Amino acid sequence: MVTGAVDVRRGSDFAGLCRQVRAARLLERRRGHYAARIAVTGLALAALWWMFAVVGGSWYQTIVAAAMGMVFTQVAFLGHDGGHQQVCRSRRGNDTIGVLAGDLLVGLSYGWWVDKHSRHHGHPNQEGYDPDIGDGVLAFTTTQVAARGGAVGRLVARHQAWLFFPLLTLEGINLHVASLRSLLQRRSARYRRVELALFGLHVAGYLGAVFLVLSPVKALVFIAIHQGVFGLYMGCSFAPQSQGNADHPRGS
Repeated sequence: MVTGAVDVRRGSDFAGLCRQVRAARLLERRRGHYAARIAVTGLALAALWWMFAVVGGSWYQTIVAAAMGMVFTQVAFLGHDGGHQQVCRSRRGNDTIGVLAGDLLVGLSYGWWVDKHSRHHGHPNQEGYDPDIGDGVLAFTTTQVAARGGAVGRLVARHQAWLFFPLLTLEGINLHVASLRSLLQRRSARYRRVELALFGLHVAGYLGAVFLVLSPVKALVFIAIHQGVFGLYMGCSFAPQSQGNADHPRGS
């Protein structure tokens, strides 16, 4: 005869943790929080473009460029949360935020990023499946190090711990190039036409404003600082979670 109830728990340890998180209401949408974030971030971006116009051809634009790199990253974070369907109740609302934040304001393809980021979350730090640890300039696994050929490739792998942060300054440009390549190649993407139009509008508006206000040399310096800070901030935000469990060499 059974005198007491038997607590039978099904699923993995993660499933139990997920139940606790949901019970604590930690996954509920915070619409007030996002309304405030969108307002503050939008005002900050508008204020920086206003400062850009007011400062004009001065070298003080280097300060504006650095600040704009940080705000661009915050705008991209809003697109990130939209991609996770965390901002609005409807998919259309979240996708609208993602497309506007990514393609129009920052110059990143929302569709390309969602596909890439979803594959990362589906197979985090699994070689051959997670695109965030795919073989590239940096080697994330011992297999990738062993496959490196040429003196330059082996030199980078050996000293990549020291090269990591300098290389992150190029990540912003890399994200723009990867976005454009994806928009041109993935003809079946859901919002491809809208993204192409908004991405093109961003590039034309951004480059047009910079080269209209600044001399060619100052414009190139502005772009280098802006995109460098953007890439560094973005990389430092995502790299720890992308690399934390990967079997990658530390460098020497």
